[in-house]
Amino acid sequence: MKEMINVFQPMLGERELAAVREVFESNWIGRGARTKAFEEGFARHLGVGPRHVTSTNSCTEATFIAMELAGAGPGSEVVMPTISFVGAGNAVASRGARPVFCDVDPRTLNPTAAHIEAALTPRTRAVVVLHYGGHPGDIVEIARLCRERGVLLIEDAAIGVASRVDGRACGTFGDMGVWSFDHGKIMVTVDGGMLYVRDPGLAARAPKLAYLGMEQTSGYDQAMREHTRWWEFELSSFSRRSVTNDVLSAVGLVQLGRLPDFVARRRRIAERYDRGLAGVEGLLCPPPLPAGHESSHYMYWIQVEGGIRDRLARDLYERGIYTTFRYPPLHRVAAYGSDAVLPGADEAAARTLLLPMHQGLTDADVDRVVEAVRECVPALLRRSRGRSLAGV
Repeated sequence: MKEMINVFQPMLGERELAAVREVFESNWIGRGARTKAFEEGFARHLGVGPRHVTSTNSCTEATFIAMELAGAGPGSEVVMPTISFVGAGNAVASRGARPVFCDVDPRTLNPTAAHIEAALTPRTRAVVVLHYGGHPGDIVEIARLCRERGVLLIEDAAIGVASRVDGRACGTFGDMGVWSFDHGKIMVTVDGGMLYVRDPGLAARAPKLAYLGMEQTSGYDQAMREHTRWWEFELSSFSRRSVTNDVLSAVGLVQLGRLPDFVARRRRIAERYDRGLAGVEGLLCPPPLPAGHESSHYMYWIQVEGGIRDRLARDLYERGIYTTFRYPPLHRVAAYGSDAVLPGADEAAARTLLLPMHQGLTDADVDRVVEAVRECVPALLRRSRGRSLAGV
């Protein structure tokens, strides 16, 4: 087998190592000045005030905090597309709320406002929307719908770190947004996440929820230095410890500076895939973006006919090309107890395959993937049709 081409892969180097070395030499590796600087830098990237963002140790923890801030609980429902990360479903279910899964467009794998509206009930507390593949989707209309219905909107922008509509950052259209910086994302902190909260009162609660519900967070804070017994504390909630630290934030600051170049490279890779895979019988590339939409190009997906998706994934793997599908429909996960019938999502889940997409890919890597797909898809379709004819 040739050297494997990964689906996702970070790009880290000497600048990140140097930033970590500085943290080590400072003798302060916990949550401190670099974490504050990372939050401020990410807030500027979003175009919001720094008091509205809170860094966390993962996007999943940020989503759990968002659910608590949203007041999700027993007797309430949270609507989300079934093509979503399991962490979002768990964040809802763990609060005792009921996740209600809606359908998606089978080509974009994003829900439309109509899909969301069809799932709303008087018990709906919030809506969670994923920006599939980094493409913004119908977020403007979904945000308008939620405002009109008085329903909170939480944007899962985990894979939309640079996605925008008419210059506005995805994750800021709703009441809250969450982002991921884990090892497979476009920009990484090794592991980590970020939470944006629009409402100032709720935004002030977020850092406390991220640190055990403590009203005081550090003996180095000015507020603590004004107390004689700075080690004493009070609690506003019984929360988890979800904070990040200066080691990871130092990596994040470097990666944030490199983000524009990362996204530009991914855009060129997507364009190369589009050109190379155009005209392949039985294969569809991602649909073009609407005017004003900017994608983070986190995923590049193809869709194939004839029930050949799984065999195609195996054939590509044997050629040293790793592929996958994200995200398996949550309404099919027995633990959530859903009986929803969602044909668009089922169709997409049966036909969609993610090709390698990361800024470390060379043009030769992309061409190797294109060549393999162009060879495999027609061959698999011929075999599939031959079996169908044999069975007639």
